[in-house]
Amino acid sequence: MKEHNIATTALENLQRTAQIKGKWKPIDQKRADNGLDGQIEFTYHDNIIKLNAEVKNNLRTIHLPLIYKLAKDQAPLIIIADHIFPKIKEELRNHNIAYLESNGNIWLKFGKNLLWIDANKTLPEEKEKINRAFTKTGLKVLFDFLRDETLINVPYREIAHRAEIALGNVNYILNGLKEKGFILKINKDEYKLTNKKGLLNTWMIKYAEKLKPELEIGTFRFLKEEDFANWKRLPIKQGKTWWGGEPAGNLFTDYLKPAVLTLYTLETRNELIKHYRLIPDPKGNVKVYKKFWKYDEVNDNTVPPLLIYTDLMNTGDHRCIETAQKIYNELFKEKF
Repeated sequence: MKEHNIATTALENLQRTAQIKGKWKPIDQKRADNGLDGQIEFTYHDNIIKLNAEVKNNLRTIHLPLIYKLAKDQAPLIIIADHIFPKIKEELRNHNIAYLESNGNIWLKFGKNLLWIDANKTLPEEKEKINRAFTKTGLKVLFDFLRDETLINVPYREIAHRAEIALGNVNYILNGLKEKGFILKINKDEYKLTNKKGLLNTWMIKYAEKLKPELEIGTFRFLKEEDFANWKRLPIKQGKTWWGGEPAGNLFTDYLKPAVLTLYTLETRNELIKHYRLIPDPKGNVKVYKKFWKYDEVNDNTVPPLLIYTDLMNTGDHRCIETAQKIYNELFKEKF
C-alpha cells in the first residue's frame, strides 16, 4: 500500500538522520471510519509520543481544510507526505499540526519540547506515467466536464470545439479518465462521471502544476498605487477580461480583501499595459493569465466560479481557503 511505503520510508530516514525511532501501525481501511491512515509511536530521549497519522502522497493546499478538521477531531495528529511545500509547512505549523516528510524532515511539538528538522534534501520523485487526461490539453476538456457533466456524452467534435483542441485528442482524454476510474459506463451509448470530488481535486492540483504556468502573461503593478485600492472601479473590458482569484472571491462573497489582483484575459500584454495603466514588475501585486475556456457563465466580469474556487484553494492562504469554502458550500457541495 502506498501509505505504508511513505510512512515507513519517512520513519527509516528520520532514524537514519536524527536517531529518532518510530513505529508505524496502519489502520484497517475497511473498518476505519475516522479518516485516519494509521498511528505512529515515537521514542525520543526516553519520551514515548503517540500520534494519529494521515498520509498523503502529494500534499496540496486543497487538502488543508480536511486536515484542519481531522486535527481537531483526531488530536494529536501528524501528517506524513513524500514532500511538503514550504508554504504548506508554514500553514501546518501555524495550526500546530505535526508533519513528517519521506526524507526525514519533521516538525513536532510535544509538551514544552519542539523537534524541528528541515535540512534533509527532498527525495527524487518516481516518474509519473503520462495520462492524457491530465496534460495541458486534457485539463481544458476536464474543466468543461466539471462544469457540465453532460458534455461527456456529446459528439467528440463538439467536445474538441468547446475546448479548442484537436479532435484526435478527445479519445485519448476520455480513455485516460476511464483508466483512472473517473468515468462509468451506464449503457452502450451513455457515460457518467464518478468520484467527482476526487476528479475535481486532481484537476485542481494538475491545473496549478501544468496548465496555469503556461497561461501566465505577466506580473504587474499599477502606475498609480491608489488604483489597487480602487480595483472595483477599474474599467475592465467586458468580453475581453475577467476577474479571477481574490478579487473574484470578494465579488462573490464580500468576505475577502484582495492582497493580489488576478485577471484572465484575451487582451494582449501591450493592451493591458495601456488600458489599465500597468507596469511590468516581477514583485507586483497584479497577476494576469490568458483565458483558456471558450464559454462563460452568467457573471460577466468574473471567471467561472469553479476557477475562482480552484485559484483560491491553491493559494494556501487561510483566508483565501475560507472564502473558497464559502463558494464551494454555496455552489458545489451538492454537485461534488
